[in-house]
Amino acid sequence: MTSQVDDRVPVLIAGGSLVGLSASLFLGRLGVEHLVVERHARTSHHPRGRGNNVRTMELYRTAGVEQQIRQAASVLAENHGILQADTLTGADQEWLFKEIDPGGTLSRLSPSGWCLCSQNDLEPVLLRCARELGGQVRFGTELDSFEQDGDGVTAQVRDRESGEVRTVRADYLIAADGPRSPVRERLGIGRTGQGDLFHNVSITFRAKRLADVVGERRFIVCYLTNPEGAGALLPVDNEQHWVFHAPWHPDRGEELADFTDERCVALIRAATGVPELEVEVTGKAPWHAAERVAERYGAGRVFLAGDSAHEMSPTGAFGSNTGIQDAHNLAWKLAAVLRGWAGPGLLETYDAERRPVALATGARASARSAEHRHPGYEVTPGTGRQAGMMAVVLGYRYASTAVVDSTSDGSPIPQDFRPIAEPGGRAPHLWLRRDGAALSTLDLYETSPVLLSGPEGGAWHEAGQRVAERLGIPLACYRVGHGERDELLPEEGADWAKLHGVAGDGAVLVRPDGFVAWRARSMAAEPEQLLTRVLEQVFSRA
Repeated sequence: MTSQVDDRVPVLIAGGSLVGLSASLFLGRLGVEHLVVERHARTSHHPRGRGNNVRTMELYRTAGVEQQIRQAASVLAENHGILQADTLTGADQEWLFKEIDPGGTLSRLSPSGWCLCSQNDLEPVLLRCARELGGQVRFGTELDSFEQDGDGVTAQVRDRESGEVRTVRADYLIAADGPRSPVRERLGIGRTGQGDLFHNVSITFRAKRLADVVGERRFIVCYLTNPEGAGALLPVDNEQHWVFHAPWHPDRGEELADFTDERCVALIRAATGVPELEVEVTGKAPWHAAERVAERYGAGRVFLAGDSAHEMSPTGAFGSNTGIQDAHNLAWKLAAVLRGWAGPGLLETYDAERRPVALATGARASARSAEHRHPGYEVTPGTGRQAGMMAVVLGYRYASTAVVDSTSDGSPIPQDFRPIAEPGGRAPHLWLRRDGAALSTLDLYETSPVLLSGPEGGAWHEAGQRVAERLGIPLACYRVGHGERDELLPEEGADWAKLHGVAGDGAVLVRPDGFVAWRARSMAAEPEQLLTRVLEQVFSRA
């Protein structure tokens, strides 16, 4: 270890984009001091990564920022569905799907919903809230090198403007430094998967008359198939500002410089079917769709998250959501270990849980690109049955030592989603009242594990309190029912026990990330001894 240290923090985060800032937010909510270094001078200015699925919005809800994000995304609040057409003015028009949540099914499954918020609008919200929670975020600062030992990580970070180099000593390092991750490369971690799928150039432009052409079609994205202007059109404000993703073929010798303003204007005019459309190109950025997953999610005290750990086809916005959920899974485990109520073995479950989910989700993202015939993706759709969106978004399951008796059958994503409290799966949503205030069960899960017991499970409640005190685990114990001693009152007509797969004298242990760690369908002969074994396993205390 270097003797001269300029900064000491429990957690150092390399990369301050979407995943790095989310990690900062989640750690800040848990009171973990940390430092984020980001090589760019500011948050993203290019509208991309806009689809935030319901699970991600649940996490942001629990972190207290959901409404701020929805406010930042208000201009696109009415945009739903994916349209496919030859041109915007042509006769060949097909909605691949018109509503994200037809029939309002999601409201029965979650207190949150999908949110269309571009990365350039989302990141400033995350940055502001992370800093309010005490997070240190330094832009224009790059991680030059790092070394780790048995007690921590020593890193050299450089101010890109002044050239000043500072030494940072941290207990742990999170690498959220993108698909070409220097941290992953230094660790010598390889990747598996199909590799590059297709390449696009993202063109931002202003076109005042395009809103009249689009009319009332409030799509998330429109895939345009005219061979003279194939690509994807995305609204930024539904009025003047738009994005067009044009296929790019570097494998055929095509260079980024070939996308001149004149060529971009011609492509947009051909795609929209408006030959005289006035177009002002305001920016261009290349991006590459790929399917790759790191062979390991870290080494020692260094962990990969987001694009450094996995790349996915953009169809469905699976990649960004998976990255945010990586950060959430890792944040509570780091907090638990740093606070001393969980053993270091808990951190080993990060790879065991998140890597299989990324492998399965990445395959589903590629399949969805094929199904939607994403411009530039020249692959024939498969014929096998694919898991539905709800199974991918809310149904993924974990099998690790942090779950007792996981119900996973070996596949992290089931074919069909079942909103029930199964070990290894997301705990279900149920509206409750506590001290007269309404809340979702999901609002209970953030800072500590939670033990829920039914109206006849008082022995679980008492045993949980005794075991928590003896082991030093901040276990929150709640009785669910309509009795005088019950802290949580389910909404009228709700069956808490059935939703959680237990009898009235059963119990469910939920981790701080909202995943079910264990459940007892009914009362055990010696609940205190059983709970002791469960908690010691889940939190690596054995």
